[in-house]
Amino acid sequence: MSNATQTVYDLAVVGGGINGTGIARDAAGRGLKVVLLEKDDLAAHTSSWSTKLIHGGLRYLEHFEFRLVAESLAEREVLLRAAPHIIEPLQFVLPHEPHLRPAWMIRAGLFLYDHLGGRRTLPASFSVDLATTEWGAGLKRKFHTGFVYSDARVDDARLVIANAIDARERGADIRTRTPLVAARRDDGLWRISTPERGGGPNELRARVLVNASGPWVKRVQDELCAAPGREGVRHIKGSHIVVPRVHRGEHAYILQNADKRIVFVIPYQGKFSLIGTTDVAVEDYDKPQISPEEIAYLCDIAGAYLDRPPVPSDIVWSYSGVRPLYDDGSADPSAVTRDYVLKLDSGENGKAPLLSVYGGKITTYRRLAEQALSELAAFFPGMKSAWTHGEPLPGGDVPRGDLSQYRSQLAARYPILPDECREALLRRHGTRATRLLGEARTTADLGTHFGDTLYAAEIDYFVAQEWARSAEDVLWRRTKCGLHLTPTQREAVGLYLLEQYGYR
Repeated sequence: MSNATQTVYDLAVVGGGINGTGIARDAAGRGLKVVLLEKDDLAAHTSSWSTKLIHGGLRYLEHFEFRLVAESLAEREVLLRAAPHIIEPLQFVLPHEPHLRPAWMIRAGLFLYDHLGGRRTLPASFSVDLATTEWGAGLKRKFHTGFVYSDARVDDARLVIANAIDARERGADIRTRTPLVAARRDDGLWRISTPERGGGPNELRARVLVNASGPWVKRVQDELCAAPGREGVRHIKGSHIVVPRVHRGEHAYILQNADKRIVFVIPYQGKFSLIGTTDVAVEDYDKPQISPEEIAYLCDIAGAYLDRPPVPSDIVWSYSGVRPLYDDGSADPSAVTRDYVLKLDSGENGKAPLLSVYGGKITTYRRLAEQALSELAAFFPGMKSAWTHGEPLPGGDVPRGDLSQYRSQLAARYPILPDECREALLRRHGTRATRLLGEARTTADLGTHFGDTLYAAEIDYFVAQEWARSAEDVLWRRTKCGLHLTPTQREAVGLYLLEQYGYR
């Protein structure tokens, strides 16, 4: 009998995206014994294919989702403090198109946006002359009036990793590449079957099961419950393209379209611009890919505003993710609520409950986790109180929150390392960059250089500390170095993992 069958976990979480890792972190910090199961890599699906923003959702005001916007704006402040190395302020320029939305409506919306969430650190919105200032860099000359407001951007995959690390350090058992094979209620507990590397079955036991499986949430819920639930899920594909940089400056653009949707153009990874997203209802959500129609849609909207319109041949990378939105009956995919909905099945006589997570957005993941634990509080009377609001994420404990000062301290400690190398490690690991660098003095101390800012020492760290097992894990989730490396260099990363660790 496996040792795992001797352990009874308080909480088994299915899904290693932002919601699953956020719940695991919160629960572990409250003293619960937690196991998390992810069938692939952490953040391998929806959570790493976002627009990479921490934002209130300006357009949600048009759908009267004031509670969601207010909560998102408040969380924006919390997350900026918790992880200043992977979350940073970003200003957005909205070029005015009078035939789409009148100026008074935009001003009213921005006034609400400035005040709903208790803004503290980011500047208030203001209007600008696009024709005579750098705020209009890269736009067609016909645009004269614009509005500037602030939100933040995030390295979404690294946010997931940071939550998983914190959960593990607080006692959670994080199991990647471990799919849920089956689960059933038995004698007041969940008996959960997973594959065992030796080939035989492995069984876990848990008091509560949390279904945070993203696009698969409805499928998992129906398989685990005696009867299919009434809840529905809308699978909405969002696709993005990455092209060579289309405008100067560090601000982003938010572009309006005649279909009432908006598209972001965001400076990305120094040399590039990220353009997205689409909203397409899909039935097949296992391996989403961008379609030619989506590429044309994004290029057309960007082309209506930009002086040098991107064309499909400019695309250096594209990605698609499927958002599992709670079905609120909206006919328009863009109008389906982005709010989260938690569905609790209390189980047999109040034992072995199942909590399923529908919807949600990266910005509100921490509040979602708090709410999930509140829903389960009755099953854990000795559980500690909420704690994540003021607690930094791993690497985010920058003294006084001053990242620029910490950057100077890192430069003083590692003066010979190239600036771009130190900056990349700071942005990926925050204060934990020193754990990776150790006593290194030159890049030679970091081992083989695979290109861009990626060295063998960091790959070894990803394997030892961050569950990395493949070149894709390293190049597209732990880092975005895949954008900057040649195919030959990317293959070398895979070969290194095979030769050093036997990972394919």
